[in-house]
Amino acid sequence: MADRPATPPRATRSAGKLPPNPPTPEQIRRIEEARLRAKAQAQQAQASRPSPAPVAGTKRTYSSITSSITPTQSRNASSAQTSGGFTQPPSNSYIHQSKSKDIKRSDFIDYDFSTMTDTKGGFLSTTDDPHNRAMWTGKGREEQKPEGMTLAEWEREQVRKKLREARAGPYEPGISILNAVNGKDEAEDEEAALVEAAENAEMEAGTYKGKYGDGKKDVAGKCRECNSLEIDWKWADTFHVSVCSRCKELYPDKYSLLTKTEARDDYLLTNPELADEDLLPHLERPNPHKTSFHNMQLFLRLQVEAYAFSPKKWGSAEALDEEYGKRTIVSKQRKEKKFKNKLEDLKRRTRVEAYKRARLGQGEAEFGQKIKGRYDKHEHEWGRGVLHPETGMTRKSCTECGMEVEELEF
Repeated sequence: MADRPATPPRATRSAGKLPPNPPTPEQIRRIEEARLRAKAQAQQAQASRPSPAPVAGTKRTYSSITSSITPTQSRNASSAQTSGGFTQPPSNSYIHQSKSKDIKRSDFIDYDFSTMTDTKGGFLSTTDDPHNRAMWTGKGREEQKPEGMTLAEWEREQVRKKLREARAGPYEPGISILNAVNGKDEAEDEEAALVEAAENAEMEAGTYKGKYGDGKKDVAGKCRECNSLEIDWKWADTFHVSVCSRCKELYPDKYSLLTKTEARDDYLLTNPELADEDLLPHLERPNPHKTSFHNMQLFLRLQVEAYAFSPKKWGSAEALDEEYGKRTIVSKQRKEKKFKNKLEDLKRRTRVEAYKRARLGQGEAEFGQKIKGRYDKHEHEWGRGVLHPETGMTRKSCTECGMEVEELEF
């Protein structure tokens, strides 16, 4: 033991001492060769080992789908041709591309709604009769946007159309007093001059009544109240009355508009009279209640009163009030007569019921109860159910015939 050489002390990483020496290049080469030999042996052992059964949901490796390890089993026994590891499927005679180009849309679509015609449920429409104004609902054929016109151009065209109908804006007639006497062209013949002279004489004498009985003279192009040249041309074309917007607001008792219902109920005018354009012209406006309804007809109060108070109709306002009172009385009498007839019918049915009660021996029955005759079918009226203590079932009995039934309640 004493002759054995002493082992050098183990190097420690104490403070002040150097780290161990790094491996030499020869040592590094031997370590790398050992690592590669171990890796090669592991790969050979894994290749010789049988592959485990594939687990559902796991991804296949690239080696399992290469052509080098394609399985010998094939789904197509008649064909062994493979491409990229996959077997070419057989041709199916039922699924193939048509060689001809005669495939139509109707072969796959039974009902093509884009080509169907809207028959409007069998009712007539503006398509069947485009010139019938009675079927126009505010959005007729004339108001549809033409093809090839933009939306902005169509809106401008609608504005122009409204101004043209109202004769406003750039479509308002010009004002001129050249070659005119009192706003009216000079008389072309002697008869017109005599009529004008007679009207002037009556106006001076204070006996002139005018066309509508208000003592105003109608001059074309001038307001009949203030002689202004700024008249409403729409009214002049429709009602043939020249009046400005200011006077329409100042005199609502003459220039207000009446609906067809008001003219018929308040002035007792008939529908044929209101439908006569020469007798009572009217303005048409969209119905405020619903656009699909017929247009609202507006009449000028001045013209309606002039015709209703004229000798052609009632003669005066007093005669109109008298006729209105007569019709009110007649309507009230008609309602009273209808009420009396219903009351007599009720009394007659009441007497028949009382006679039936007396004949069937039910005179003591109260009014409103059902009267049972000889051949009436009996209907049981079950009373309140009573629980039987022995059987445990509910027993009910009819209040009229005494029939009893048992019921089992769960």
